[in-house]
This record gives sequence, C-alpha cells and structure tokens, in this order.
Amino acid sequence: MADHPDFEASAKPIAASVEASSLGDQLATIRLALATSPIRKQLLWACLGIVAVIVATSIGQVLLNRWNEPFYDALARRDMQGFLHQLLVFSAIAGGLVVLNVGQTWLDQTIRLKLREALTVDLIGEWMRPARAFRLANAGAIGVNPDQRLQQDAGHLSDLSTGLGIGLLQSFILLVSFVGVLWSLSSGFVFHVGGYSLAIPGYMVWAAILYAGTASWLSWLVGRPLIRFNSDRYTREAELRSSVVRVNENVDAIALAHGEADARRRLELDLGTVLGAMRRIYSAQINLSWVTDTYGWITVVAPILVAAPVYFAGDISFGGLMMAVGAFNQVHSSLRWFINNIGGIADWRATLMRVADFRIALAETDVLHHSERRIEFGENPDGRLTFDKLEIASRDGCTKLAEPHVEIRAGERVMITGDPRAGKTLFFRAIAGLWPWGSGRIGMPAGEVPAFVPRKPYFPLGTLREVLDHADAAVSDAEISAVLAEVGLGRLSSSLDRSARWERELSDDEQRLLAFARLVLRQPKWVIIDEALDTFDGATLRRVLSMLEARLADAAILNIGRGQQNIEFFPRSLAIVKDVERPALKPVRVRAGAIEPPPAVAKAHQQA
Repeated sequence: MADHPDFEASAKPIAASVEASSLGDQLATIRLALATSPIRKQLLWACLGIVAVIVATSIGQVLLNRWNEPFYDALARRDMQGFLHQLLVFSAIAGGLVVLNVGQTWLDQTIRLKLREALTVDLIGEWMRPARAFRLANAGAIGVNPDQRLQQDAGHLSDLSTGLGIGLLQSFILLVSFVGVLWSLSSGFVFHVGGYSLAIPGYMVWAAILYAGTASWLSWLVGRPLIRFNSDRYTREAELRSSVVRVNENVDAIALAHGEADARRRLELDLGTVLGAMRRIYSAQINLSWVTDTYGWITVVAPILVAAPVYFAGDISFGGLMMAVGAFNQVHSSLRWFINNIGGIADWRATLMRVADFRIALAETDVLHHSERRIEFGENPDGRLTFDKLEIASRDGCTKLAEPHVEIRAGERVMITGDPRAGKTLFFRAIAGLWPWGSGRIGMPAGEVPAFVPRKPYFPLGTLREVLDHADAAVSDAEISAVLAEVGLGRLSSSLDRSARWERELSDDEQRLLAFARLVLRQPKWVIIDEALDTFDGATLRRVLSMLEARLADAAILNIGRGQQNIEFFPRSLAIVKDVERPALKPVRVRAGAIEPPPAVAKAHQQA
C-alpha cells in the first residue's frame, strides 16, 4: 500500500482525522453507542442503584464523623459508660456501612459487565455491517488490529470508566456532605495573634481546597504525558500480538524456509518497541510518584497542623479537634481524587481515544463509500446482469471489459479471462460491491442475490453441518453426503457434527471443493467465481463441473479465471483488459479533516 505516492497521500488524512477528533467527539460517540444498546435500561438501573447506595454511604460517613466527638470526649473524661454506649452506636453505623459497601461492590461489577457488553456488541455490530470490515482494512492505520480495539480496549475502557466514574461520584457526594460539616466546625476557629483575635469563615474548607488544588495541578503537570505513552503502548502491544499470530499461522512455511531466525528477529523487534513504550510509562509514573507520595505523607499531619493553633488556644476540645480532622480528611480525600487517579485518568483517556476513534472511523467509511465518485449499481427487472461502460479505478489505470456493453442472461455460462495484471480479482470485488470506486454501471438481476466464490473460501467456526448450510434452510444428511461424495470429500460425511477449524484440517484444494459443495447445497440462481477453479487438476475440474452441470443446471455461472477454458461448459467468453494510459480516478475530499476515499486500496489491487 505504501509503494505508490498517490496512495500514500490519500492514506495520510485518515490518521490525521483520528488525531483531530476531540474529547467531546469521542464522548459523544460512546454515548451514542450506549444510547442505542439493547441493554441500556439495565445499565441505567444499575447506575441509578449505585448512586443511591453512594448517597446512603455518605450519610453513614457523616454520622460516623459526628460519632468522633462524643467518643473521643468520653475517652478524655475516662467515662466508661459513655465509652460503651458509643461502641454500640459505632457497631450500628459500621454494620450499615458494611452492607452498603457489599452492595456497592456488586453494583460496581454489574456495571462493568453491562458496560463492556454494550460497548463490545455495538463495536462488533458496527464493524460487521456489510462490507465495512473490508473497507476499514484498506483505510490505513485505523483499520490495523481491530481485534485489540474490540476485545482488549473495549474491556479496559469499561473497567476504567466504571472505576473512575464511581470514584468521582463518591468523592463529589462526600465533598458536598462534608463541606458543610467542615465549614460549621471552622466557624469556631479563632486565631489569637499579638492580642488580636482573627476569625476566618470556612477556614479549614479553604485550607483543604488550597492544599488539594496545588497537589492536583502538580500531578496533572507531571502525569499528562501518560496519555500519549499509554496510547503508544497499546499500539505496540497490538503489533506484537499480530506478529505472534502471523507466525503461529505460518509455522509450516517458516519451518520449510528455515525462517525461524528471521521470525524471531521480527518478534524481538516488536517486543523491543513494547518494552520501550513501557519504560516511558514507568519513568513518567516514577516522576508522578514523587508528587503523589510526598503529598500523601504530608496529609497524615496536615489537618492537625491546620487546626492545631485553635486547639492549643483552648477554643475546641480534643473530641472537636478529632471531628474537625476527620471532616478535613474527608473533604481533602474528595478533592484529591484527581491526584490519586491521574495515572488511571491518563490510561482512560488513551483507551477512550482508541475505542471512540475506531467507531468514528467505521462510520466515516460509509461517508466515503457514498460520497466518492463510484460505480453505479442498479437492478434489471428483466433478470439480466449487465455492464455498461464499466471502468474500475486502480493504482495504475482502469480495469474494464473489452466490450463496453455486456449483457448476460439467466442460465448462461461465461468465462471471463485476462492477463495476470489485468485486475481480475478487482473486477470480481467490483461486482460484489466491495470495490465501488470507478465509473459506469453494473445492473444486477432484480430479486436475485448472486453467490460469490472467492479464491480463498471462508468457513465459520462450528460443525461441518453448520459450515455447509448455516446460511439457509437445513438440508438432509443424505443430500449432504451425496454432494460431498460428488466432489471427492465423501470421507467427511461421518464428521457432520464435529466442530473443527476446517481451514486448518483441509488442504487448499479440499477447502475449495468444500466451498463448491456448500454452493450447490444452497441452490443459487447466479454464481460468480474468482479463479477458484483454476487450481484443480483435470480430473478434479471435470468432477466439479459435472456436479455444477447436474445440480445447478438453470443457474447462470460466471467464472473469472486465467484462461483455462472449458468450451463445453463455458461456451461464451469475455476479456478483462487494463487501460494503462488512462490515469486512475482521483479521490474527492469528503470534508476537511475527514477520512478520504482509499485509492490507498493498492493492497487489494496488488492481490488482484
């Protein structure tokens, strides 16, 4: 994809679009995903439940703080009866708080689970819309390693959002609850300096705000680079995992080529980038620890130091001092939520960016598809397949049929050939609607859905029976066994209910034979084949064509191949040509900063 300047130029705005997305855009995207989720009501009720629990917990915390004064005063007076009474009060308050804490834990886990379900189901649904995954894969860096964004990033974002969100809500409610308590306690604080008395309204509230605000500002200043470092780490981790999977899927080829050393070197390079990213994160975390740990230790004595002048002046009792210290700690704890979670906030910001930008890119691919100059698709009510002045944009010219107007009727069998660089697979993808860029018109037979047979068939995970008839009405075992025998795979008749990775258990030719068996079981009226017949030897090809002749006698079959014609089965032939003199169609920008259409799809063209 990167070997042609025109395609490099059109790929770059994709990354620019992702980088330009704002926090507001990203939050709006996630909000849309949750608002349209089928489990949004369950998620909403869980959120309302945890708000109620946190409010109840805050009330308990206020009661517990008020308990400090009579308890410590009873200790100061050595009042045993008062001491025992306060222990009973403490037991009642603490017991209620334990129940609330357990309920909060359950709701916390429920929200994490439901949030992940909602996000992941939404991303899978958006990704698996017709042809989107194909378009995104050819849209630049944003389409690389979607598995990490769907699985790891969505799960991590759910955990971080739940943990940080509940913590922030809890801190806010505690702050509201204790600011009033601390303000009222501060009203009795009078400073005596040089014979003068000075009262500062809300003295301890202002002290807590100043103390926590300074710490928050320093923490953000030191911890902000973690956003960029975490995002980079997730990208490197995805590249390492992709390399490991690629090696695992090609171990036989690597062993035959004695390529273990090269594979190991590639894996070690990818690992090195991951370790480098982690070192940057750890270095930033160490710098952040200097700030947070320093403030953490100062906090042990800070509230006592703030209230000490009033206590030593005799204006408050020891119990009053402990009550003020407790309220100060609660207010300060709420205010320093940002300090305690700066690392998590940076991680959340980086993960939100990856998940939201992925979903934004999915939507942008549709904008491209419907905005760029493209091939016109229509339906022919008389049941014909037509190509009118069809030109398919490619990296080095236009792929087209030698005849400007082509008409194929139901039941016809047509062989479509071309030179190796003519763009036969590009032509196949254009008919399927996967490659819409170009000009001209493709008229599909009205009411018919053609069956497309690519060179490399796809088999879903599951039993062989599901592989063969998962998309249509079930067929009998006898019918399946008969078709398998006709293509030379009769041995698989006993494995219909066995689950396996069939693309690994079968050779390439066997996979194509299984694909043709699946094809005839579905009985399509139109079949379009992309070089899937070209690799068969003479006997196998005759067997497959004989089965198609018998079982799809009325179907129209178009075989796009390298020219190995069977004149008896394909009496008509067409030619694909490449017009290298005609320049590729130029892209049209959708909007400033948006993803541009990917004639950067050179990757797919090269495969053709």
